[in-house]
Amino acid sequence: MALSSSPEHPQALARVVGAVADWVGRLGEIWVSAEIIEIKRRNYATQFLTLRDRTSDVSCTVTTTAFVLDAAGPIPEGSEVVARLKPRVWERTGSLNFECLEMRVAGVGRLLAELDTRRRKLQAEGLFDPHRKRPLPFLPRRIGLITGRNSDAERDVRRNTLRRWPARFEIEYSLVQGPQAASQVMAALERLDAHDEVDVIVIARGGGSLEDLLPFSDEGLVRAISRCRTPVVSAIGHESDTPLIDFVADLRASTPTDAAARIVPDLAAEQEELDAIRQWLRTTVEAILQRAAQELAQLRSRPVLASPAAALTGHAERLELLRHRLRTAIDRHLTREQDLLTSRLQVVRALSPEATLNRGYALLTDGAATVTATTARKGQQLTAHLADGELDLKVTATRSKDE
Repeated sequence: MALSSSPEHPQALARVVGAVADWVGRLGEIWVSAEIIEIKRRNYATQFLTLRDRTSDVSCTVTTTAFVLDAAGPIPEGSEVVARLKPRVWERTGSLNFECLEMRVAGVGRLLAELDTRRRKLQAEGLFDPHRKRPLPFLPRRIGLITGRNSDAERDVRRNTLRRWPARFEIEYSLVQGPQAASQVMAALERLDAHDEVDVIVIARGGGSLEDLLPFSDEGLVRAISRCRTPVVSAIGHESDTPLIDFVADLRASTPTDAAARIVPDLAAEQEELDAIRQWLRTTVEAILQRAAQELAQLRSRPVLASPAAALTGHAERLELLRHRLRTAIDRHLTREQDLLTSRLQVVRALSPEATLNRGYALLTDGAATVTATTARKGQQLTAHLADGELDLKVTATRSKDE
């Protein structure tokens, strides 16, 4: 029943809000389809959501309880849901609000919730741990490629890889969409992992919807990749696509083209880097040689190296002085000794019998020994030795000094 009013007889605001709240309360509950764009969890009972219509720009705030959210399972933002809502008017503020009594994940949201549950399970088992990631070889002998036959992904990987480096491929074709895709990819993965020359395996597929990419979130495929001995590169869809094999692969490439840039080096870039290193080495060696030449020049400019004999000049002069002193000392000593010898020789000569004879004396002998006045006998034959000859004498008489 409408309330009557006029400028002279207006209705109280509280009565009008109360009437609206009463009317809205009689509307009952209704199931709606919407997208969750924001979830605000609180530590108390009431939780807040923001729902948006999937076909038009209409959104509203919804309150609910933690029990309702938990019962719906993990609901990432962006999920599509169906919710049982009851409209309410808060009389204190006059604002319209919706209370969510029940919620279910639907459509893509349901798939996202299932994938999130699967991801959490595999992550808890440690399949996504960083320490399990293996480095890719710098230059693989052969590249294993799992992709759809005649697909854009195959062409992108091969063309961009060969543009960078003359690599060799071992290609395994497989379904990349549909119920059989996951099992075929696993079989191809097993064959390539057993190949002796395959050093890296690339799983490539172009973009698609969430449903199209579901095979690459298959639990069996994720576990198969975790068991591979060969490093695996995931190149599925576009940058925004994140199938579960992205988490277990040793390297996640945003696109097949990006995978080509990650699995082989760029020949031109490597050549440029090699040229730069050569130039750096050449410059470094030249700088070292130049410094060594400067140091050698400085050493050679020092007096001891410029004229090595100069260091010996002082020693040679001192040696010559010492030699002169030694020669002088020897000469002086020899002179003294010569003088002494001459003096002694003169003494010896002065005392010799010959000198005595030269002074006019004679030496008498009986042929064997010298004879004196006391030893001579009368009539004895004697020899007188003179300075200029000898005389034969006969003793006629002997006289001593005492007579």
